Amino acid sequence: DRSTGKNVRVVIAGSAPPPAFVRKVEENLKWEFIQVYGMTEISPLITTSILRSSEQDRPKEETYRLKAKAGYSMIGSKVKVVNELGEEVPHDGKAIGEIVTRTNTVMEGYYKNPEATNQVIREGWLHTGDMATVDEDGYIEIVDRMKDVIISGGENISSIEVEGALYEHDGVLEAAVVAIPHERWGEVPHAVVVLREGHTVTEQDLINFTREKLAHFKAPKSITFAKELPKTASGKIQKVVIRKEFWKDHDRMVH
Repeated sequence: DRSTGKNVRVVIAGSAPPPAFVRKVEENLKWEFIQVYGMTEISPLITTSILRSSEQDRPKEETYRLKAKAGYSMIGSKVKVVNELGEEVPHDGKAIGEIVTRTNTVMEGYYKNPEATNQVIREGWLHTGDMATVDEDGYIEIVDRMKDVIISGGENISSIEVEGALYEHDGVLEAAVVAIPHERWGEVPHAVVVLREGHTVTEQDLINFTREKLAHFKAPKSITFAKELPKTASGKIQKVVIRKEFWKDHDRMVH
């Protein structure tokens, strides 16, 4: 139904969206939002956020939060989140580990590159490099790529969490949060933001806005406004390109 958007399902397989984005899709467009997770090496998907029957009657805001997560494992996929010792993290929505999977669709290996293959496939499990938590319902929530986690004064900061706070501002069209060097804290969050047409927002406005939603140490310490963000051919924001500009004369590893 083109007039109401009913029966339209939008399946997103990429960076985790903030719940505010899910709300806009479902309330404004009347589309059903579904988040999935996968990668080329898995060919291609292992989780889905389609609400189970027992979750259908939950409050709307709670369902938006569930749908914004990577979700639970699909049939035929074994997925878990493990710590550095290979043990599953508690299902408390707080403990962070790496997503690993074992399915019939996992690749045999990288072409003529056994060293790279052995780095990601260990004891039969493919290590994705994505860091995540698991809630009490078994929903996996990606908190960041290993390389995108910001370590500021010994505290780990999820760039995705900071971006989610920025996206709740009506004036923000796109946002990318990266680590930039800092003399005292080692590195701190910096945001590059594309504003919606017709909106005028200052750097301090956005910093104050995120501080209302996050612990102050997680909020961006600075913000750059841009007309557009660098992206791949598939539309994925290239944080590595953004980071390089800030780390030219420093030694942070940029993959």
